[in-house]
Amino acid sequence: MKDYEIILLGDREFGSVKLGQWLCQQQVKFVLRIKQERYIQSDGEDYTRLSELGLLPGTRFYLRGVKVTKQKGFGTFNIAAYWKRKYRGKAETEGWYLLTNLGDLQQSITAFKCRSGIEAMFKDCKTGGYNLEKTQASTQRLNKLILLIALAYSCAIFQGQAIKCKGIQKYIGRLKEEKRSQRRHSSFWIGLYGQSWIIGMEFFRDIVEELIQIRRNKLPFFQRGLRAMSLILSSF
Repeated sequence: MKDYEIILLGDREFGSVKLGQWLCQQQVKFVLRIKQERYIQSDGEDYTRLSELGLLPGTRFYLRGVKVTKQKGFGTFNIAAYWKRKYRGKAETEGWYLLTNLGDLQQSITAFKCRSGIEAMFKDCKTGGYNLEKTQASTQRLNKLILLIALAYSCAIFQGQAIKCKGIQKYIGRLKEEKRSQRRHSSFWIGLYGQSWIIGMEFFRDIVEELIQIRRNKLPFFQRGLRAMSLILSSF
């Protein structure tokens, strides 16, 4: 890992000054979201709550070298604050207050935005895919499961991307929803359910062939679906 820059990201349950100081001692870069009720103090000024600093939708600011607790024995940190602007009549309910040792505002915001992608990965490994949280496994067994999931997860993503490149993802899942700006399904989801398609075809092949014989007027549609299946198979 020495060739990579590590930045630790954490939500509000990890927004600890003690953790931040320890990470500084370990020379690890971090961005931790903290609660707006937390008190801060700049040089020569009184303590004030973050919520009183006037952060509004569409605004941002950066505070360098401030105290983030009234307790003694802790050093100073940087605070990056950001509230996404209102877009198409929709606005975030609250902004971000980020405890960090990164050097500037934009770098801190950009780093913390990566956390949304991490959340999607967690969902894929849990309720959205592999149900890891239901295993209740021991530490040793859990480590082995995570390694297997990492391999399976990577394979599903690569297969999903291959299916998308061939333009046949519409056979696996709906592509669009009304008033939805983001894509409906990830490459992981497409790859995972592409595997289910293949397994299902093995079970229902005879039924499909009988249906083709019965409904000859639908033959072009059946042929289109069978071609899509062959392309899906070629992705695995």
